Amino acid sequence: MTSALRRFLAEPPGREPARETCELCAKPVPAEHPHLVQVQERRMLCACGACGFLFSNPGAGGGGFRRVPDRYLADPDFRLTDAQWDALQIPVGMAFFLRNSAQDRIIACYPSPAGATESELGLDAWAAGVGASRLAAGLEPDVEALLVRRESDVGVECLLVPIDACYRLVGLVRLHWRGFDGGAEAWREIDLFFDALRDAARPLAG
Repeated sequence: MTSALRRFLAEPPGREPARETCELCAKPVPAEHPHLVQVQERRMLCACGACGFLFSNPGAGGGGFRRVPDRYLADPDFRLTDAQWDALQIPVGMAFFLRNSAQDRIIACYPSPAGATESELGLDAWAAGVGASRLAAGLEPDVEALLVRRESDVGVECLLVPIDACYRLVGLVRLHWRGFDGGAEAWREIDLFFDALRDAARPLAG
């Protein structure tokens, strides 16, 4: 996924942003454009509107590519205990979980200054915690993720988001993180990012 992460990093000051093109037909694409996931390689691709529409059907092209949707969901009733979080063995306070259809398993990742780091995830820990939530029941394989953030003074929140949103978060961390604890700028950007996700998220009905 390393090449896919670069497109979510801001260009250094003074450098013109790279002109993006559809990675299927080479047509230039605007800043806001669809993304596809190449399922077997877990690779994210930029797509033009036409190619994005083509792969809106999960069975198109034999299922090798899937379009990343644009839905954001929140569950006001989501709860996760300290013991359930600790069982996940995530060393930081943010992680995202996606179902990989090619490997038929749940993959846990967390953002770090080095990029997206995968974490070993026990099936029992997933099934008894985040995996037992209503959001997990509706998770689309490969193209959506459950983004979980734990804060000591707020608790734990969980949002269902497109997978490309998770890699935007990874890009923010890589771009702004300084020192051991990240620094004030990094956490300000992270807070703003989560604020935007909350604004976009539609709450599940009770």
